[in-house]
Amino acid sequence: MNTHSQVFRRERGAALIVALVLLLLMTVLGVTAMRTTTLQERMAGNLRDSNLAFQAAEAGLRGGEQLLEGAIPPFTGSNGLLQVQAGAGQATFWSSYDWAANSRTASAVAGVQADPQYVVEELPVSLSSANGSLVEGGSGVGEAGFYRITARAVGGSTDAIAILQTTYRRQ
Repeated sequence: MNTHSQVFRRERGAALIVALVLLLLMTVLGVTAMRTTTLQERMAGNLRDSNLAFQAAEAGLRGGEQLLEGAIPPFTGSNGLLQVQAGAGQATFWSSYDWAANSRTASAVAGVQADPQYVVEELPVSLSSANGSLVEGGSGVGEAGFYRITARAVGGSTDAIAILQTTYRRQ
């Protein structure tokens, strides 16, 4: 009987070690699942912020279009009404542009850090007398009524920034 009780004692010790190893594996799996969930939550929040910024920039473009639908003020280079800017078609130009000093503010959008801003440029476009097609850089500035609207907006956080641009033809 003495040998029989020694066998049971060894089995109890092995079961304890196996149970501890399984507990350790389950803990590692739980921690990994929590890290994955946290990362996915951050990604979803960032996507929401960038979507808010995009929607606010769209509201800025609509604000510029509404301005152009009414009586157009003179394009003096101030108050967000500009003549064509060299490099204005590039994102780097608008990233360094002084939006606070020379832009217009569009209607407020809920959930964003700041109201969207926009500028309107008068494009030099004229109608060619030969075939009626549009020619950039023609002598009849403003004859066809083409404008470039650029809008900048921030999302739910100041890190989410969207800059959108559209060309508008006034009829």
